[in-house]
Amino acid sequence: MAVYTDISDAELEAFLAGYDLGAPLAFKGIAEGVENSNFLLETQKGRFLLTIYERRVRPEDLPFFLGFMEHLARAGFPSATPVPDRQGRLLGALRDKPAAIVTFLTGLSVRRPTAAHCLEAGEGLAWLHQAATGFGGRRENDLGRQAWPQLFAGLKDAAEQLKPGLAGAIQSDLDRIAAGWPKRLPEGLIHADYFPDNVFFREGRFAAAIDFYFAAWDALAYDIGVALNAWCFEPDGSFNVTAARAFVAGYERRRRLAPEEKGALPILAYGAAVRFFLTRLADWGQTPAGAMVRPKDPLEYERKIAVHRAGVALFEASA
Repeated sequence: MAVYTDISDAELEAFLAGYDLGAPLAFKGIAEGVENSNFLLETQKGRFLLTIYERRVRPEDLPFFLGFMEHLARAGFPSATPVPDRQGRLLGALRDKPAAIVTFLTGLSVRRPTAAHCLEAGEGLAWLHQAATGFGGRRENDLGRQAWPQLFAGLKDAAEQLKPGLAGAIQSDLDRIAAGWPKRLPEGLIHADYFPDNVFFREGRFAAAIDFYFAAWDALAYDIGVALNAWCFEPDGSFNVTAARAFVAGYERRRRLAPEEKGALPILAYGAAVRFFLTRLADWGQTPAGAMVRPKDPLEYERKIAVHRAGVALFEASA
């Protein structure tokens, strides 16, 4: 989450006039993340989040994202629910940008996940995949494997400036991933951004998932690959096999992985590390002046790619 577009009290009041939420009592920008402008909103009817959609989110995709969140909530999955205005619309506009309000969820994200957190988070991801079944919308993953070569083509100079020799290494990674990428794995709607800051816990138990603005149709096991990178690396760059085993075990509490899915986890995690390196590199240095935002360091994911590249036996995790 972040703030690129600040809005005045008068603009907020005019926007809220279209909702049955009462008068605003408190309003504060949230500085985490890099994609959209987010605000914690408290009104006479409770606490909510207001999002102004800024970057990488295509306006035509927003009905899918908001509809998906509605579907998950109706299926009993703990996710933020979009709030309709008085006309029943889930999407409005602020400063000529799309905007929406969703319910506020209680719980805390963890900065240093333990194996116990990974167990809970893995089960939560499988729950999400199950709850997604039956949603009528479909969106292809525009940041899936097919998109990475083109994305990298515009970033080669930036990669080389970041670290000499890195452009050639990433090109080799992309070639290896393309050659080894699995086909015909079970597919469905995935979160695609299942990071610790998008998962809430209460009393050590999985409580909710948020931020579905990368959700798309893809291999279900790819979502696990994304998560293993996000949850199972230590600050020193080493991979925590115990945490990875716990994550997979938690996932399998609700949905058993097919043998081909388990076998594909190393290449899926390798590819997911490249995906997040590339998008972080694209964001690095592009933050507008004055934006309340913390761009994420692409070198964190370059170090994770190096672990995958070296062929460290991550997936004793799936044994």
